[in-house]
Amino acid sequence: MGIDQHRKPSTPVPSTAVPVTAPGAVPVSAPGTAPLRWAAAAGIVAVAGGVVLGELLAAFVSPTLSPLTAVGGAVIDAVPPAVKEWAIAAFGTADKLALLAGMGLAIAALAALAGIIEWRRRFAGFAVIAVFGVVGLVAVLGRAQVTGNAVALPLLAAGTGIVVLRWLMMRLRAWDRFDGEAASASPTTAPDRRRFLRTLGGSAVVVSVGGALAAVLRGADAGVSEIRNKLALPSPSSPAPPLPAGAELGLSGLYPLVTPNADFYRIDTALAVPAVDPEPWVLKVTGLVEREIELDFATLLSKPMIERHVTIACVSNEVGGDLIGNALWLGWPVRELLAMAGPKSGADMVLSRSKDGWTAGTPLEVLTDGRDALIAVGMNGEPLPLEHGFPVRLIVPGLYGYVSATKWLTELKVTRFADDVGYWTPRGWSERGPIKTSSRIDVPRAGRPQRAGTVAFGGVAWAQHRGIGKVELRVNRGPWLAADLAPGISRDTWYQWQLSVPLTPGQYEIQVRATDLRGDPQIEARSPVAPDGATGFHTIRVEVTP
Repeated sequence: MGIDQHRKPSTPVPSTAVPVTAPGAVPVSAPGTAPLRWAAAAGIVAVAGGVVLGELLAAFVSPTLSPLTAVGGAVIDAVPPAVKEWAIAAFGTADKLALLAGMGLAIAALAALAGIIEWRRRFAGFAVIAVFGVVGLVAVLGRAQVTGNAVALPLLAAGTGIVVLRWLMMRLRAWDRFDGEAASASPTTAPDRRRFLRTLGGSAVVVSVGGALAAVLRGADAGVSEIRNKLALPSPSSPAPPLPAGAELGLSGLYPLVTPNADFYRIDTALAVPAVDPEPWVLKVTGLVEREIELDFATLLSKPMIERHVTIACVSNEVGGDLIGNALWLGWPVRELLAMAGPKSGADMVLSRSKDGWTAGTPLEVLTDGRDALIAVGMNGEPLPLEHGFPVRLIVPGLYGYVSATKWLTELKVTRFADDVGYWTPRGWSERGPIKTSSRIDVPRAGRPQRAGTVAFGGVAWAQHRGIGKVELRVNRGPWLAADLAPGISRDTWYQWQLSVPLTPGQYEIQVRATDLRGDPQIEARSPVAPDGATGFHTIRVEVTP
């Protein structure tokens, strides 16, 4: 039934006339203008209320999965790899924040549309919100962490949105019922308008407070954080060797040799950090093994732990990028756990699985060849931070993280590359992902003018599990100059380097290259990060002033 039936007959006002407002009356916008704006606002508040309720309930009944994180995860899975790479290049470690902001804008736009549609045709807007619920349900059902509680949440959220929108529309229609009359003839317009605005404003405040509370509860599970803070890590049976003298050059502006936890890069597909309680946590070893194994956290901590510095890197790291970090890791060698399970003949890959369902395919030989591949529980002297995999993650020297560095680890499936694939392989990335030799100029920062004279250059170079043999710098494509290379902690970490070059006023192009301990130089040809890591010389331009 159209809304015009509810209007009383009124005398048309010529387009050139100025409506007269009676003393004390509330001016009313032209019919069809203000109601649409307020209907859109009602739709946004209603849908936001449903989303917030879903997130709040998830904090209590489904900590690892909510409607919003399920939809976000589905979006991450569905977008083409090129879009993911653009997002990482554009936003870096803030890519998830950018995704959430984009989702928020899209939801707000569709919610506003639902309000307008409901205003024009009753129950049509409710149908739009119902579609929201169905999309959320499908997304939840498609996630690895799905539970009965998680399935109910998008339906409850959609139902809440419909109820709130119906309530707000009743108030809006009561106000609009008389908006065709002059305000002097309809003294009820003012109270009806105030009633609607109070209802809308109050609902918005409740939604805002609920959203802030949900952000706190969903951002980091307080219970798991407290457990982590109280956890005492075991002393390593094999402590890390002391840092070699001179490994840290101390050059002003150079990134630290060991990356603090707070500054360590984070790239993964988890829209919300999984809150994993170590008490019920179990690591399963399955697949092509003689003996399947289940390992609980207490048993893991009782194993002889080793402590090693290892530099890990993301395959999405552009030439000169910062998606790389070096930390002191504490863990139990993966090879010892696999030896207990006994891989069968023909197995050549281990598919590791995260709590959120993400997977990585790692060559079996890399996990058993003697390198310090770890089932890690500690990072820089403390339990793993929640966002870096607490309580347990994998650390494998020499491989990009997309095929090795599984966080929130729950399963190791011994299998074959011919039978299984990790998350990124079917999305266009290579199977094995060995880290390529690379180097970076950190000092001076690009774009900062330098005074004429001796200019100090410095940075890092890495070739994990092969080590760096030398680093060289060249100016304006001239001869390569040998840099001073600091002693590395080990072949599995990056090395710092520095070189002072006399420069007169002018513009300079500076390039760096590294050579590994096997004598293989860094690749000069530029290539993108896909499918197996970027190549090319990091190049900066420096202006030298008098």
